This record gives sequence, structure tokens and C-alpha cells, in this order.
Amino acid sequence: MAAGGPAAMDDGDDRGGLRAALSGLTTRGRSFLAAGAAAAVCAYVLGQADLLRVGLLLAALPLVCVVVLVRTRYRVTGTRRLSPSRVPAGTEARVHLRMENVSRLPTGLLMLQDRVPYVLGPRPRFVLDRVEAGGRREVSYRVRSDLRGRYPLGPLQLRLNDPFGMCELTRSFSAYDTLVVIPRTEPLPLVRLAGEASGYGEGRQRSLALAGDDDVIPRGYRHGDDLRRVHWRSTARYGELMVRREEQPQRARCTVLLDTRRIAHQGAGPDSAFEWAVSGAASALVHMLERGFAVRLLTDEGNAVPGEGEGGFAGSTQESADSAGLMMDTLAVVDHSDGGGLSRAYDVLRGGNEGLLIAFFGDLDEEQAAVAARMRQRSGGAVAFVLDSSAWAHDDVPPAGADTAFEQRLRMLRESGWTAVAVTPGTGLAHYWQQAAGHPGVTARSAGAGDATGGTTGFSGGWS
Repeated sequence: MAAGGPAAMDDGDDRGGLRAALSGLTTRGRSFLAAGAAAAVCAYVLGQADLLRVGLLLAALPLVCVVVLVRTRYRVTGTRRLSPSRVPAGTEARVHLRMENVSRLPTGLLMLQDRVPYVLGPRPRFVLDRVEAGGRREVSYRVRSDLRGRYPLGPLQLRLNDPFGMCELTRSFSAYDTLVVIPRTEPLPLVRLAGEASGYGEGRQRSLALAGDDDVIPRGYRHGDDLRRVHWRSTARYGELMVRREEQPQRARCTVLLDTRRIAHQGAGPDSAFEWAVSGAASALVHMLERGFAVRLLTDEGNAVPGEGEGGFAGSTQESADSAGLMMDTLAVVDHSDGGGLSRAYDVLRGGNEGLLIAFFGDLDEEQAAVAARMRQRSGGAVAFVLDSSAWAHDDVPPAGADTAFEQRLRMLRESGWTAVAVTPGTGLAHYWQQAAGHPGVTARSAGAGDATGGTTGFSGGWS
């Protein structure tokens, strides 16, 4: 992607530009002015004409440099390209800058500086030698962030100096770009989740059965069509060869629910429970899209992404990469909500026929656990990854089998039909994904998330 525009350097007749140039005098230029003024005063007091000439020369030199620099007439254009424009947290992106002199005069020494947020690293600065008329220069730098979000890059700034270093002018481009840092994702194993409805397990497309000849919508014969699909009744009616249309595919559906309530998550930072849930939701979205599901992202506030297409699901009317990009952009900036309940999300799910429901819950009190239990009735299958806040807050795993409120909430969800999995820190989603599928040898509190096999190729790098 490119950004930028001409940086106007030909404002020599603008009084505002002259005033800006005077304010851009360097320390050397101001020192020359002060020395010249002091010499002129001393020459007047002492009556020394030679000293007055020296003072005038010292004071005139920076002023001449200002006038020459302001009246320099050439134009420079700049473009910026991000590679890629979306990156997972902790991954580097490269920013390519290209400067081109579109005037008929060569430039002097240029100092190029791009404005970047502090979280992406130090502000890049480059020194460009003389650029001939019609010439171009290309430079690049790297940015990296461990925190997801949307970060503006730019505007680009050019600094022009005179040969004596008396004055410095700064010109800014008007355009800027945005780097999207999305959550980290991990490849998930190809397993059938427990509780998936029949027909959803492998994510393949299902076909709508035709009730009979009356439901057939024929079309004209095309070269290469199978003659066994010829519909003779329509052929006789229209007087031309007609064939049955191929059965229309209906994609399996999946809703990924992310609990963003502030009261449901404790701690902050890249290793917090909330960030784990966001990363888990991103991994689940990419995985289900790769399996051929029509997917949507839902939050506790009832906001569905992308919200277009049949039932608000992505993938049936858009390309999977576009759908994933839209949802990843949302997860890049998602933050805690001030809501205290899951009722809005339940209202969105009340329509039924929601397919598979994958939820990432934080703390659930008895009331919210009851709301989550009712969500199960509106879906074909439901898997819940519930974060144990006590373990995340103290970095300590509670004793197995302890009769705590957390265990009671898990039991309530399981009794309502959920496949509920307890999530503790230090373990990746791939481990719990296998546990949700009932993979043999995987327990709730075991470690070794990195031993999961059979994973698909998850999202990495980003879409450009």
C-alpha cells in the first residue's frame, strides 16, 4: 500500500514561510546573529568601522541562508509501503519509503524522518544525499509490537539544511498509513469437537436435498454437461435441452463468542487472561474458516462481526481471507466492555440455527452461568473455554477436584449440554482443543500443549 504526496518546497514568496524559516534558525545561525549584533553595538560604542563591517557580515550570513533556503524551488514526493500491513503481535513488519525529486533542480542534503508510535520502536531517521532531478531514493526500517492494536505511521517529514548549517526547514506530508497488529494465533489440530452436530464435524459443505421434480430449477444445456442431468419435462416445455441445476451448497455455521466483560477478567498485559481469550478466539476463527465453516465473531455486547450476509456469517458471501481480515481487525482493537452480563449475546443467539458455538468465557457468577446455559439450547453444538481467574491472578493452579465456585459453574454448563473446559495459564489453546474433542490421554490440568499433533496451518504473517 502506498501513501504520501508532494512535499511543497517552493513557497519562497510566502511570508509565512519566511517567518517559519526564521524560527528554524539553528543554534549556529542564532549564534552568528547574536555575535553580529554584539559586534555592531561594540563598533558603535567604540567607533570602530572595521568591527561594524565584521558584525554586519556575521549577522547577514544566516539571514542570506534563510532567504536562499526559502526560495529554493523544487518538489519532492514520497510513498510508504507496509510489508505486510497486518502482523501478529511480536512479529516484525518492514516499512519501505521512497522519495522522488519531481522538480528540475537537484536537491541538497535531506533529512528524512517518519513518525511512529513509541510502542513500535524508535523514530527512524535517514540522511539522503543530493538527489538529482527526476531521481529517487529508497530506504526501509522495521517496526515491531508485542501489543495488538492499530498504530498510525506518519506523516513523513523532510528536513532541509543550508550548506553552512545556519537554518533548517521542515516539511510534512499529509498522508499516513496504519499498521494493524493482530492477536497471536496458533495452529489447531484437525479434530472433531465434542458436541458438534452431525454434518458439522469436518466442516464440509452440505447440500440441500431436492424434494422432487417440482422443486427442480432447470437451466439451459451447456457444452460438457452430463446428459444424465437432462430434465426432459422442462426440455419439452421450453423446446430446448434443459438440465438440472447443481444442488446449492449450504455451509456449516460457527459462532465464536468472546466474553470481554471487565469484571470477568483479572490482570493486564500480554500474558493476562483477557489476552489469552482474544488470542484463542482469533485462532478458533482462522481454524474454522480453513475448515470451510461460515463464521462470525460475537461479543458479550451483542456486536457481531462482520454482520453481513445470510445470518450475519462470513465466508458464504465473502472470501475467507477477507472475512478473516475483517474479524482480525476487530480483535486487534477489542477492549474490555463495561457490561456486566451476557444477555445481549444471548438475544443474538435466540434465533436458533446457529450451528456450532465456541465460547471463551471469563468469570461466571451463577446468574451469568444460567444465561450461558440457555445459549446451548440455540446451537447445534457448544464448546466453552472458561478461564479460571483465581489461577490467572495468582499464577497458581488450584487443587484438582476442589469444590469451588468455579467448578460449580463448569458443572452447570456441562449439565446444560456444553463441552466446558477449564483454562489455566501456561497452556496453549491446541491442548484444550484436543481436550474438548475428547482426545484420549488429555486431562484438564495436564501440561504439554506443544505436543499436539495434526495441526492445520494457522494464520501467520498477515494479509497484505
